[in-house]
Amino acid sequence: MRDCVTVRWEFIESTSSGIQCGWPGCAKNLKGVILDLCGVLYDSGEGDGVAIPGSIEAVKKLKESDLQLRFCTNETQATREKFVAKLRRLGFDISVSEVFPPAPAAIAVLKERGLRPHLLVHDGLLPEFDGVDKTNPNCVIVGDAAENFSYQNLNEAFRVLIGLEKPVLFSLGQGRYYKETDGLKLDVGVYMKALEYACDLKAEVIGKPSPTFFQSVLNDMGLKPHEVLMIGDDLLNDVGGAQHCGMKGVQVRTGKYSETRLPRLIDERHPTVTADGTVDNLAQAVDMILSQRGH
Repeated sequence: MRDCVTVRWEFIESTSSGIQCGWPGCAKNLKGVILDLCGVLYDSGEGDGVAIPGSIEAVKKLKESDLQLRFCTNETQATREKFVAKLRRLGFDISVSEVFPPAPAAIAVLKERGLRPHLLVHDGLLPEFDGVDKTNPNCVIVGDAAENFSYQNLNEAFRVLIGLEKPVLFSLGQGRYYKETDGLKLDVGVYMKALEYACDLKAEVIGKPSPTFFQSVLNDMGLKPHEVLMIGDDLLNDVGGAQHCGMKGVQVRTGKYSETRLPRLIDERHPTVTADGTVDNLAQAVDMILSQRGH
């Protein structure tokens, strides 16, 4: 029979380990951080949008630490180069090689599978696909097309899909909505679902929360999932997607979360996804991470 001292020691050891593995204790063992962009660093909108207070300095602190940093986004309204140029104008020290959007990943899939896309995307993203064969399309790619989500354009994408013997639909993300400076906007997932329903098929998601997409970022960092933390404002695509890959996921109360009561209620009552931690903003998250690491 084990004595009470042994049992008590095992309990303390187990409890201490559990605290260290949770948020924010897990920060002690981190080697990298992945940040969402829209809703975490800035709010998109007219012009370049607006940086969220404290986020520019928070990114700077992470870059000055011993942690690797990458940016994982479902942004599909501009090429990666133009998107990064916008972020730099807002004051962020970010390079193109650090940012992972869905379009380059989609192009790699098209080339690998010999597919020719019909594009239902934002005009600003079209240059990304300049080198892709789009004649006689045998698949459809849908991104955040904004005003291009007209009945005519959706119907054209529907006709391409319904006319294929083996229809293939790619979606550059599956978000429900996102925040701009003037309020919430419908995201690509809404229109993806419409095409899925009309064509009786399941879209292949390229972008968050796809495990393949997250893994590509981890591969670039050369790190394992348990060594990396994801911070985002979207419970399902950022936090849930990261957790599904084995990472910890922390949600910020900025971006879409802060806009109205409804998004908060949806997140708080979600049946399957719970954030490892919730913070007011990126600045608070970074201070907590660095504090745990003795900085």
